[in-house]
Amino acid sequence: MIKVFVIEDDEDIRQGLQLLINGTAGYECVGAYVNCENAIIDISDEMPDVVLMDIELPGMSGIEGVAVIKARLPETDILMLTSYHDDTKVFASLCAGASGYLLKSTPPAKLLECIEDVTNGGAPMSATIAKMVITSFRRPTFEELTSRETEILSQLCQGKSYKMIAAVLFISTGTVHSHIKNIYRKLEVNSKSEAVVKALQNKLV
Repeated sequence: MIKVFVIEDDEDIRQGLQLLINGTAGYECVGAYVNCENAIIDISDEMPDVVLMDIELPGMSGIEGVAVIKARLPETDILMLTSYHDDTKVFASLCAGASGYLLKSTPPAKLLECIEDVTNGGAPMSATIAKMVITSFRRPTFEELTSRETEILSQLCQGKSYKMIAAVLFISTGTVHSHIKNIYRKLEVNSKSEAVVKALQNKLV
């Protein structure tokens, strides 16, 4: 028996999910709540296998709720069930500990399949969401540096001063300043230390 919690402030959707889950063999809705605060009070007693979580909730948001629930019940899987396509919310949910992200338009049979899938170690996502996630991973996080900018960034990472960089690359200090200004803009940083950290984290040099 797969025990499911529903946290959804829309009464029609909440009741519909309860009926679907309780009307299907092998599934049981052990709690249905309008907000995270009330759900969190009972969740340790009910120990659900899966939580269906909306994002936009009164009071504590669904994303905040994911973090709290995972801290208390790390073995419980959480599926975000929402109408949002916003990639910021998708990644925030996944980073908080959600195991999957489904649209509310997901057909009932597919939703039940996803609930079972996540209990077996899967990470179900609606096709639209999955495509968006893949696209986001492919999207560069910042503008590509030129070969000269990469050379200068490498020198910065070695602790060289602007004057030393100019001497090594046979260019003026003014040119170094100009390149570094472009590097800061492309990497979206405001200091040498930030640029070095970002360069090392992203293996730019």
